[in-house]
Amino acid sequence: MKSGFVSIIGRPNTGKSTLINTLIDSKIAIVSNVAGTTRNTIQGVYNDGDTQIVFVDTPGIHRATDKLGKHLNKQSYESLEDIDAILFVVDAASGIGRGDKFIIEALKHTNVPVILVLNKIDKITPEGIMRAINSYKDLYDFADIIPISALKRDNIDRLIELTKKYLKDSIKYYEDDVITNNDLYFMISELVREKILNLTTDEVPHSITCVLKSYKEKSNVVEIMVDIIVSRDSLKKIIIGKQGSMLKNIGTEARKDIEKMLGKPVYLELFVKTVKNWRNKEKYLLELGFDER
Repeated sequence: MKSGFVSIIGRPNTGKSTLINTLIDSKIAIVSNVAGTTRNTIQGVYNDGDTQIVFVDTPGIHRATDKLGKHLNKQSYESLEDIDAILFVVDAASGIGRGDKFIIEALKHTNVPVILVLNKIDKITPEGIMRAINSYKDLYDFADIIPISALKRDNIDRLIELTKKYLKDSIKYYEDDVITNNDLYFMISELVREKILNLTTDEVPHSITCVLKSYKEKSNVVEIMVDIIVSRDSLKKIIIGKQGSMLKNIGTEARKDIEKMLGKPVYLELFVKTVKNWRNKEKYLLELGFDER
């Protein structure tokens, strides 16, 4: 068999999380329209009869302004080490951005084959796809260029076949039933954060995080407590909503997905806490799985 590691990189909001969910055919990374949704390196394991590909989804590389941002960039750059290929995902519909050029400069320091993945082609015409290809191809010596729609599954099978030719190993890293390296606690807290991203206003998402504080599995129900951490009291009011309406909606939507994942009823309690400037506080970054290595 053939196997190997393939990193998925790109600027925020190019559809990297949607792509890894589509490649693995399972929801292992949360998805929203908010840039910078992914905050941890996520491994998704693809298996077929003769191949195992470990796809590594990374936070979007960007110019960091706080400690959290620096940790996210560090994770993204580290994902470029000891891998067989890189999928550089760009938004074909929006054109080249400064973030794309920033990443291309970083790629010039690696010898790993880079496949340019032009995502979101469902939003543009065939002529627009050709313009996108031409605008990128002279900026870097890409090993391959492939247009796809992660959302519509267009060209996904071809992308997998294209990726296989760069795999160098013959080791089975994970059993066939393993689809991700994420632990259960992380997945639960991320599902809560996803609902906040999708249900609240634009100013909220970058200033919140979620930490699972309690998980008790009983015979007929799982009792879960999650802290929602915000950076200021005004955001706390938004997330709670009038008479608790927003928090109730977040909890209801998150509970549905958690029950689907666990396969049993869930009692979910959410608590909103204000921690000023939490993104620069090591305590909360450590709880999120970041360290100074």
